[in-house]
Amino acid sequence: MTTTISENQKNTSAFIHLSTFLKYFFPFANYIAPLLIWTFNKEKPFVDEHGKQAINFQLSILVYTILIGLICLPFFIIFATDFISLIETINNNTGHFSVNNIQNISGYILLFGLALILLLGLFVFELYAVINASIHASRGQLYQYPLSIPFIKTNPQNPIQNEHIS
Repeated sequence: MTTTISENQKNTSAFIHLSTFLKYFFPFANYIAPLLIWTFNKEKPFVDEHGKQAINFQLSILVYTILIGLICLPFFIIFATDFISLIETINNNTGHFSVNNIQNISGYILLFGLALILLLGLFVFELYAVINASIHASRGQLYQYPLSIPFIKTNPQNPIQNEHIS
C-alpha cells in the first residue's frame, strides 16, 4: 500500500528541518520548534518520519558538542594549571616577549584552535545535513541524517511513495 504525499506534508516536513535554525535566535528552539510542528502533524506518516529524524539529529548534535567539550577538557585543565604563571609573565614582561612567553601562550592558542576547528566542522556538517534534509522533504523523499543517533525509533522504510521531482 502506498500513499501519495501532499504538498502540505512536504512543506511541513521541510519546515520541521528548517525550524532547527531558530536556535540561532532563541535558546533551545532547535528542539522546541520542530517538536511542536511534529507533534501537531504526527498523524501523517511522512511528516512523522521527518519529525523523528529532525529531533534525533538535533539531539545527536548536542551529544557531539558535549563530546568535543569533554575531549578539550583535559587539555584545558593541563593549561589552566599554568594560568597564574602566564598572567604573572604577561604582567611582568609587558611589551617584552621572549620565546618562553610565546611557548606559554601557544598552549592556549592550540587548545582554542582545536576546539574552534572541531566546532566549526560540526557546524558545517549540521548546516549541510539540515539543508539536505529540507530539500529531500520538499521533494517528497525520506531522508536519513548521517551520524544520527536514533533516540526516537524511526522507520525510514515505511510504505510512503517516494515521489522524485525532476
